[in-house]
Amino acid sequence: MKVHFIAIGGSVMHQLALALHRKGYIVTGSDDEIFEPAKSNLSNAGILPESVGWFPEKVHAGLDAIILGMHAKGDNPELQRARELGLKIYSFPEYIYQESLQKTRVVVGGSHGKTTTTSMIMHVLKQSGQAFDYLVGARLDGFDQSVNITDAPVIVCEGDEYPASTLEKRPKFHFLFPHIAILTGIAWDHINVFPTFDFYLEQFVIFINKIEPGGLLIYNETDPVLNKLVEDHKRTDIRYQPYGVPTHAIDRGITTITVEGQSAPLEVFGDHNLMNLFAAWYACRALGVGAVAFVKAIATFTGAAKRLELLARNGQTIVYRDFAHAPSKVKATIDAVKQQYPDRTLIALLELHTYSSLNEQFMSEYKGAMDKADVAAVYYSGHALELKRMPPLPAAKVVEGFGKKGLVVLNQKEELVQWLQSQAYQNANLLLMSSGNYDGIDMLTFAKKVTN
Repeated sequence: MKVHFIAIGGSVMHQLALALHRKGYIVTGSDDEIFEPAKSNLSNAGILPESVGWFPEKVHAGLDAIILGMHAKGDNPELQRARELGLKIYSFPEYIYQESLQKTRVVVGGSHGKTTTTSMIMHVLKQSGQAFDYLVGARLDGFDQSVNITDAPVIVCEGDEYPASTLEKRPKFHFLFPHIAILTGIAWDHINVFPTFDFYLEQFVIFINKIEPGGLLIYNETDPVLNKLVEDHKRTDIRYQPYGVPTHAIDRGITTITVEGQSAPLEVFGDHNLMNLFAAWYACRALGVGAVAFVKAIATFTGAAKRLELLARNGQTIVYRDFAHAPSKVKATIDAVKQQYPDRTLIALLELHTYSSLNEQFMSEYKGAMDKADVAAVYYSGHALELKRMPPLPAAKVVEGFGKKGLVVLNQKEELVQWLQSQAYQNANLLLMSSGNYDGIDMLTFAKKVTN
């Protein structure tokens, strides 16, 4: 197979390129910018483009497939050349489907918990000795890449609801046609992509209708929106498995899980993670993993990168980092840490960084999200607003939207550093939530300093 990637430097695109290269395909690609770690990864594999830019001459009739990344625009000269030649052009998820036609496809969808649930399934299958391919959106211990394509009989995919490519605006998870599907919950986010809640909901209805006949839908019945959506769009040709929070106990900061009479202490915690775990259990059970093997394996799962990731700790203080930015994710993460350590002061810092989170009209969606924090602050920079060409976001609107008494709103990097340094960390946990980087503040070094 000869495959050419237009926009090969993307975080997931380059991982697919590496996977196909390892499979023995002839892989070429182009991009107008390639950053680390993609640059080194591609170079080490010998498939880094010699020059940045677009080169129509790389596109020829001998190619079996063109894989088009989100970074490429509609007027891309290589794309235009591919169209002229009548070549097969695939978005990333369309190509994943082509590679998995003969596999059992597991697809994890939902507004939150996709990466963790996918990672849990991968971890258990690996510990159980099963052969499988995968697509996941984060770094995971024990896996040297985030995409793997082999001749394995199963593929486990994180399926998100955002557009597949510059040509194909439909959501990625509409192209994967699962045999085993998971929906973790529905919470409206990214209003620049989904301008109305009804439009957002429709994407999940379509996803349910894409499940292969005879397939299985595993869904979070504690989410009222999702539960109603499933009930309103029942299919008679698939099976349903609802789930909620499984049986567990918390003792001195350690959560012990029980599944079908099998118990073990966990490295992860929080109701949202326990529900992710329960969804993973039902998927693994459908793939032939028993309760004994599942519980033994899941007990060693330490989490996906930036999902309640432990940065530093001592006997008095723990510092966590989390990717949470959408309202439901912020609330779930804060609630989890407070539930796990009810007697410790919870200091929570949220950076608003995405288009939705910086939108004044979206602030009301955050109502109550930080209520369980004892000390709470929200940070966003004018630079982030400028980059997204958005108007200023008044601090008063943020306070009003969150409805959190005593909420501190910070706009300057220096103010943020001062606020962090002024907190009392004895018998306290610090929770850092962001999809950004706090304007370059080295939070790992700060975390180690706090806990020394």
